[in-house]
Amino acid sequence: MKETRTRLCFFSFSIIIVLSLITPSLTQTSNEEQHEQIKRSQFPDGFFFGTSTSAYQVEGAYLEDGKSITNWDVFSHLPGNIKNNDNGDIADDHYHRYLEDMELVHALGVNAYRFSISWARILPGGRSGNVNPKGIMFYNKIIDNLLLRGIEPFVTLFHFDMPQILENKYKGWLHPLMQEELVYLATICFEEFGDRVKYWMTINEPDHFADFGYKTGQYPPARCSPPFGNCSLGNSDTEVLIVMHNMIMAHAKVSDVYHKHFQLKQGGFIGITINAVMYEPLRDEEVDRQAVDRALAFSVGWALDPLVHGDYPPEMQIYLGTKLPKFSQRQKELLNGSLDFIGINHYITLYAKDCIHSACSSKGHHPLEGFVEITGERDGTPIGQPTGMPRFYVVPRGMEKVIDYMKQRYNNIPMFVTENGVSSPAHQSEKVEDLLNDYDLRIKFHKAYLSALATAMRKGADVRGYFIWSLIDSFEWINGYNVRFGIYYVNRSSLERIPKLSAKWFTTFLTNTTTYNQEEEEFSSKGFSAT
Repeated sequence: MKETRTRLCFFSFSIIIVLSLITPSLTQTSNEEQHEQIKRSQFPDGFFFGTSTSAYQVEGAYLEDGKSITNWDVFSHLPGNIKNNDNGDIADDHYHRYLEDMELVHALGVNAYRFSISWARILPGGRSGNVNPKGIMFYNKIIDNLLLRGIEPFVTLFHFDMPQILENKYKGWLHPLMQEELVYLATICFEEFGDRVKYWMTINEPDHFADFGYKTGQYPPARCSPPFGNCSLGNSDTEVLIVMHNMIMAHAKVSDVYHKHFQLKQGGFIGITINAVMYEPLRDEEVDRQAVDRALAFSVGWALDPLVHGDYPPEMQIYLGTKLPKFSQRQKELLNGSLDFIGINHYITLYAKDCIHSACSSKGHHPLEGFVEITGERDGTPIGQPTGMPRFYVVPRGMEKVIDYMKQRYNNIPMFVTENGVSSPAHQSEKVEDLLNDYDLRIKFHKAYLSALATAMRKGADVRGYFIWSLIDSFEWINGYNVRFGIYYVNRSSLERIPKLSAKWFTTFLTNTTTYNQEEEEFSSKGFSAT
């Protein structure tokens, strides 16, 4: 009987995946809803469920207690760089409200929480300056409060923000000495926090940071050149490759330090987190299927192939030639074995079109893009339900596909989905009660993506955790506060945190206390209080 029920459960999930391929929307019929029975019990014991934030996006207190100015402080204060000229000076005031936020985490019932270290709060002057004891104290308090509540801290060392002094000194990640700067920060953090932190991520989305900072110029230090952007400084053709190379080697060196001097004593693990976009062929043609392979190699493979296989993907070597930096034999030795796990930030699935044999835009015809044109539409129809972010369509099958891709290409190294989430559409006039009642968007999103993840895991993928982005509405980089990913709403005037429907759903999911139909009946906007 038990075996029969298991087979029926698997069949139900298969139906869901097939249906998700048919429609680009999460709006499902009542019959489909009856089959969407994703539960906590369908994931292994010891599986981590959590939420994520990052320092600059939530902390605020940008000039307090010895912290120095960061690259994002400078960038966000320049008019026109950020939507509505927002900045992270105050953000969510997490620096002063961390106890309240730790209680929000605890109230969800999660067993993990991912956050990042503000580099400028720990080492205001980089390695040439002193360690800031108040910065150490702040993160000690967060870590201790999490552990007191039975919550495992997952810590990222570099999540886009760094002391501006390093940008001024080195031109940021263009200089190889930035590798030593990150090693120094990491060593301080291992020494101060490593007795309690068991999961470390060196860099968040190096591929994304390199692209937006040094190819399109949308992030600091805003360096780029045509056809990718029009910046006053920079060369997209070469700088983005140099920056990525330096970050890959920084990871390898930090990992080497941890493995040699800390891992045995502290018993932790170290990895890196990448921006894992999935691609599908735009046309049912072999050239577009090959374009998908190139698009994945030029994104996921760009970061992970060196760390797992010791060199850049063959596709990149073919099309970029001598522009692609080379790894020395010593560097390859450092790269080997530098990953204990892979962090996967998955939001996006898009179409890929071949530009070797087809007409494309100037960007698509560029070697840096692997001669691939990326789009979110086919014949005017979007690949999935649009959300508050351009190209962030809802395509649950992308989760299963990208996990399966990682499993196969990278020998099923343990994985954590370190970010997955959805933003409500950006409407300035939207009422608070509408933002709180996120049943049709965020709850359905997470149920569908968790279902796809469970399918990938049943097929053998070694995935060990899933983190919702994000805990609270926060500063979303160049979009400012115009888009909202949080499962807690933040009032921008009072900074009060109010649970959205999704926060309540996540709690019931984690405790297996509510069925799908009961959720729809119990969770209404009437159940929320603004107090």
